[in-house]
Amino acid sequence: MPGFDLLLTNLLQPIVLAFLLGTLAGAVKSELELPEAVVKLLAIYLLFSLGLTGGRELVKAELDAIWGLLGITVLMTLAIPTLAYVITRRLGRMDISNAAAIAAHYGSVSTATFFASMSFATAMNSPAEGYMAAMVAFMEFGVIYSLVLARVAMGRADGRQIRAAELFLSVIRGRGILLLVGGMAIGVIATEKQWQQISPFYEGLFRGMLMLFLLEMGITASRQIKAFRQVGTFMAGFGVIMPMIHGVIGVTLANFAGLSVGGAFVFGAICASASFIDAPAACRASLPQANPGIYLTSSLGVTLPFNLLVGLPVYYQYAKWLTQ
Repeated sequence: MPGFDLLLTNLLQPIVLAFLLGTLAGAVKSELELPEAVVKLLAIYLLFSLGLTGGRELVKAELDAIWGLLGITVLMTLAIPTLAYVITRRLGRMDISNAAAIAAHYGSVSTATFFASMSFATAMNSPAEGYMAAMVAFMEFGVIYSLVLARVAMGRADGRQIRAAELFLSVIRGRGILLLVGGMAIGVIATEKQWQQISPFYEGLFRGMLMLFLLEMGITASRQIKAFRQVGTFMAGFGVIMPMIHGVIGVTLANFAGLSVGGAFVFGAICASASFIDAPAACRASLPQANPGIYLTSSLGVTLPFNLLVGLPVYYQYAKWLTQ
């Protein structure tokens, strides 16, 4: 079963196992914990690394050939977090911080799901276009957009009129947004020779740093799991239904944009995924009051395994059906 093999392949990778180890440590009330200063440093490193590598992917893309795809990517980058925010606020009755954090996770992309979908497409003899990685980098702006939503909503809740200049300053002051956008800008500007000088630090160490960060996120999520139980039924449904909706819409739009079966399928998988790497780092930095027990458990514990086991075959079959 391709789906079951993909599930095992991705859930048994070290970064996911580090999160599970942290969850176990939190469940047994272990003395294991990372100092707050170390957690902040890890978040800064991860966000800056993601911005830099995302900028490099954008440089490699041939923009003249992908204007249609860029258009639907912009549309989904804005539509997915907006829909997630509205649903969790109105139907889930969550506060602004938690709703925005969920929007950031579902508006961003799971790289594990992306790589799994690329492998799936190749295995089905329908390889996706090579520039899909650039779309993954571009959709990281969904995290930024979600944090902007939070800033505006919090301002209104406090009874304050949010001016454009004030919003701009408020947004760029946040570590998450500043590091992501700034890192992307530096990644775009840097030459290949300059990038090679710093890539060992930002590429070679990334997964090791990520494991430490997810270890801490697992501890935090486990200790706050009671909050997830309070909205568990709603979030379990949200974590399954919303990816299916996003995936089908993504495949449909990509098909209209002229992508191949594999390309449309991968784009749908990107839209259906929920981040458990960059979004947690951004939310930890910019929305510290949001509960990781809700947003991380939903994205990593519900949406990721669902997509790998059920979602990918469904999105692929739908993409194939559209071309018949």
